[in-house]
Amino acid sequence: MLSTKYRLRLEAICQRIATGQTVELQDRIWANKLGEANRTAASMLRQAQRRAQNPEMREGSLDDFLNQLDIGGVGDESKGVRRFNSPDEIAEFFHQDKPSDWRQRD
Repeated sequence: MLSTKYRLRLEAICQRIATGQTVELQDRIWANKLGEANRTAASMLRQAQRRAQNPEMREGSLDDFLNQLDIGGVGDESKGVRRFNSPDEIAEFFHQDKPSDWRQRD
């Protein structure tokens, strides 16, 4: 659990990252070390980096929804992770064509 002092400092750093403002190297190092030790801090940093990469992200959009859930990540495309552009693409991804005898056991 983050202390109030650490959380407020991290939120200020994340806000600067998300809006594209400059962040001092010391602050960036501190935030990354905190992110390595604390999952909540790591999630906050990833969300700020996604907002910085996608400045047109609107509140209530699919990208905003995925960002709030901390799904996907910065640079996921280079790792072979697919990006969805619509809810229909998500449904199609999880849809499985089952043969008529799919309930039979092998």
